[in-house]
Amino acid sequence: MLDQFSRTELIIGKEGIEKLKNAKVAIFGIGGVGSFVVEGLARAGIGNFILVDNDNVDLTNLNRQIIATHKTVGKPKVDVCKERILDINPKTKLETHQEFFMPDSKEILDNTVSYIVDAVDTVTAKIELVMRANKLNIPIISCMGTGNKLDPTKFEVTDIYKTSICPLAKVMRKELRAREIKELKVVYSKEEPIKQDMAEGKQVPGSISFVPSVAGLIVAGEVIKDILK
Repeated sequence: MLDQFSRTELIIGKEGIEKLKNAKVAIFGIGGVGSFVVEGLARAGIGNFILVDNDNVDLTNLNRQIIATHKTVGKPKVDVCKERILDINPKTKLETHQEFFMPDSKEILDNTVSYIVDAVDTVTAKIELVMRANKLNIPIISCMGTGNKLDPTKFEVTDIYKTSICPLAKVMRKELRAREIKELKVVYSKEEPIKQDMAEGKQVPGSISFVPSVAGLIVAGEVIKDILK
């Protein structure tokens, strides 16, 4: 009998479908990268989610976030994302936290979590997620910078200590080395960031539809493959 995962089952088998159905993935940051991570995971059949993001959908999100439409502007990202997942797979179990994750945040993670996705922008939060993942022995993948980039073919999956070029990765290497973290799977771009005209002072990073989305789907693919192992 056909169902929504029939085509997926042809690739990963019934056992794989069950593994994904029983898995729980925690995604921190539901933005340009994170929203596509969730999309890829939900359509692959992940059965349980924890979604963490403090923001509401903003007009400037329309250029790159799959949850952003004119109808969702102003609504909490975690709520919009939850509704979208349930439209894709009504059997999904979801836990949402509308909060800005930081070192003093309450513990959201436990040993029922199969995988952690770091798609946040703040270095302090990224480091804290890695530390908590290591403490709880939960696999984690972290996305480095996707802003000011134009070439989606330059993304690579590697260990943080093998990265280059990316300014965020450089900071992460230093901070993790100081904390004696020996490894961290990351997605990063080898493209040199496009320099903005700074004549008007500090500006937010530029972005475009097809760069963070690709990074997010790469992350989703790594999570799925690791869970299936």
